[in-house]
Amino acid sequence: MKLNNDCTIAAIATGQAAGGIGVVRISGPEAHAVADRVFKAADGVPLTRSAGYQAHFGHVSCDGWQDEAVALVFRAPHSYTGEDVVELSCHGGLYNTRMTLRACLEAGAENAERGEFTRRAYENGKLSLTQAEAVMAVIAAQGRQAEAAAQRAQEGRLSAVIGERIEALQGIAARIAAWCDFPDEDDVPEVSVDGIIAALEQERDNLETLVKSGDVYALSNGIDTVICGRPNVGKSTLMNLLSGCERSIVTDIPGTTRDVVEQQVTLGDCILRLSDTAGLHDTDDIIEAIGVERTQKRIENAALVIAVFDGSEPLCEDDRRLIDLLEKRSCPCIAVVNKNDLEQKLDTAQLERCFGSCIYLSAAQGNGLAELEGAVMQVTELEKLDAASAVLVTERQLQCARRAYDCIKSAAEDARFTTLDAVNILVFEGIDHLMELTGGSVTESVIDEIFSKFCIGK
Repeated sequence: MKLNNDCTIAAIATGQAAGGIGVVRISGPEAHAVADRVFKAADGVPLTRSAGYQAHFGHVSCDGWQDEAVALVFRAPHSYTGEDVVELSCHGGLYNTRMTLRACLEAGAENAERGEFTRRAYENGKLSLTQAEAVMAVIAAQGRQAEAAAQRAQEGRLSAVIGERIEALQGIAARIAAWCDFPDEDDVPEVSVDGIIAALEQERDNLETLVKSGDVYALSNGIDTVICGRPNVGKSTLMNLLSGCERSIVTDIPGTTRDVVEQQVTLGDCILRLSDTAGLHDTDDIIEAIGVERTQKRIENAALVIAVFDGSEPLCEDDRRLIDLLEKRSCPCIAVVNKNDLEQKLDTAQLERCFGSCIYLSAAQGNGLAELEGAVMQVTELEKLDAASAVLVTERQLQCARRAYDCIKSAAEDARFTTLDAVNILVFEGIDHLMELTGGSVTESVIDEIFSKFCIGK
């Protein structure tokens, strides 16, 4: 869907809830004229005569309704969208903000589509596609690391690094093409297979690092985490400690938790989407058995498993079955030895062999959370997320980078067994995937899909 940049659009740019200030953004060739029809500055100067980057106090009105407001004026191309823009800030609250928007629409503006302001910024060359996607990533970020990485992408760090990879691959492709097309020319440098392989392997490694950044970034916005263990080891107490409230029912009676209890929590810089699950054990209780089955399914699909063991009791058969189950899983697992405030009777040698290490805490006393946070950061590799470097911040970007990596990996592996012309086909495919990532080679339908996920007003 190609946008009609000849029209002037308007939308509420702040949240759909009561607040101190509500902002309506207007962008397009008639932005200043539309704003003049609804806003009267206290000094009587029309906004069409205002310089850019000026703020004017006055009143906005519509159908007998009026409110104090401040108008911020921007002139093309020095605005977010690259067009003439006015932002009207009125008193917060749904009614005032909606009346301000209605006034703008009645004055000739059209309702903005989802992400249309940022899309206009992209189409007017103010942002690359990766920077545009980073705008939404900044809004959606739920943790410090995620927000910082998205900010770097918005500033253009990711676009610059992808540009470097494209340039390097284009250089390799040019060397191969020149040698294949003009092998007998004296001024064409001879190409060695070993040299091409070395160059391709270097780019393969660079792309692998980029792909890993996207995998880790996805975790920084929330890790699907399962708390599991046999009944009465303290799973629900740990859930409540992490949640900061009585989220799960806690009793001395085994099997209290029969269904999955969910809660999103923040553990230091980690966002965990926690699931407190039914205790894993053999049971004849039909309802409890359903809970155990759901626990096993959650473990299969989890990105992180926190396995809880009772440090005041020796390992039992249910504990060992859980260990066997987790040994077959490829996702990160953390062994938590709970109740360290009691006399310790658990031999942790088997846990340390299977999990590498154990975290000792008392969920009832509230100690050991710092150690648990450190373990989560380590096993998920979130500690390796360098927000200052280039980081892939959307699933689309990650998939493009993965496809580019696969192409260059195959090119490096095939170079000894096929012709350089065939190798170059893979190199060009890798370049195309990176160009799709940045927006240099992307279909209109992909662009539509990207901006359809934005909120209206951004």
